[in-house]
Amino acid sequence: MLLFLLCYLAIYGGAHAWLLLRVVRCFGLGAPVPAALTALGVFMVAAPILVRILEHRHLEVPAKIVAYLGYLWMGFFFLFLSATIGLDVLRLLLAWTGWLTERNLVPGEPQLLGAALLLALAGSLYGYFEARQIRVERVTLKSSKLPAGERLRIVQVSDVHLGLMVGEKRLARILALVRAEKPDLLVSTGDLVDGQRDGLQDRDQELSALQLTLGKFAVLGNHEVIAGLDHSIAFTEQAGFRLLRNEWLPVGDRLALAGVDDPALPGGGDKGAEARLLAAVPQGRFVLLLKHRPKVEEASQGRFDLQLSGHVHKGQIFPFNLITHFVYPAKLGLSEAGAGSHLYVSRGTGTWGPPIRVFAPPEVTVFDIVSSETR
Repeated sequence: MLLFLLCYLAIYGGAHAWLLLRVVRCFGLGAPVPAALTALGVFMVAAPILVRILEHRHLEVPAKIVAYLGYLWMGFFFLFLSATIGLDVLRLLLAWTGWLTERNLVPGEPQLLGAALLLALAGSLYGYFEARQIRVERVTLKSSKLPAGERLRIVQVSDVHLGLMVGEKRLARILALVRAEKPDLLVSTGDLVDGQRDGLQDRDQELSALQLTLGKFAVLGNHEVIAGLDHSIAFTEQAGFRLLRNEWLPVGDRLALAGVDDPALPGGGDKGAEARLLAAVPQGRFVLLLKHRPKVEEASQGRFDLQLSGHVHKGQIFPFNLITHFVYPAKLGLSEAGAGSHLYVSRGTGTWGPPIRVFAPPEVTVFDIVSSETR
């Protein structure tokens, strides 16, 4: 945790310092503006840490205020930084080709920073509303493991991040969408709760009121560890989910449901656990594997029919998706995973940190597993 904190302060704090110095020099800002901007930057960098401190002291209202200020700023700042760097690169490329000088269109530093600021403001506003528009994505898979004419409907939510930032209203919209689809079962592929412990009052009861024919199942993600493992497990179970922790169980007559722990959990880094688990699942059932991170183990290929994952949020805020794709190169949505297996990677249903999504709308995913045989 200390190493993570030091890296966070170095990267996020360093980016603030670089952009602050650039703005001050560009516009020739004199006292007391640089000092005020420095104080603002220090507060915003420290805001996520301050939120944790306020939570531990059970000061939910101040924690929520600081969280909204700090995380909205984080989203805006990332867009501002990305736009500034992007416009810098574009200006260099156009200058190198001579396109700008030929047209006498060489933008100065104030124009570039002004354009970056406008792009960041527009992106933040757009992203704030996009984050609230939950899409229903539909996938149909054919399988010979279901009798002719039979259908199994599964709904996936992932990365909901219930807590200070994602609360009652967001959960109500999610549950309304789930009920409207009338699924046989609901699965959560990790990060149901966020790092914040506050803001969860009665959310477990709202989830537990959702009753489905074949039930609700979940695996744990990395944020359940951040929130406190015991607390997260208790909340998930009180919400009516059956947790799958490196285990499988039969569900109904045709489905085998398996779930593995995230590597962030104690013992979750055992790479052989998944292979041993899937080897124990009997043949003949449709095997659904729940796994928070979108990585397919080579030894697992052909041992499951469909793996459901999340974690990456499609970057949540463009162009962060370029980084998440580098770390987890799996295709978003449905893809073949080898040897007859398929992988589905969700964009996530909630938001982490900034309540903003840019070109990465949240989703609730509906899977219809139907028979490949005809009557």
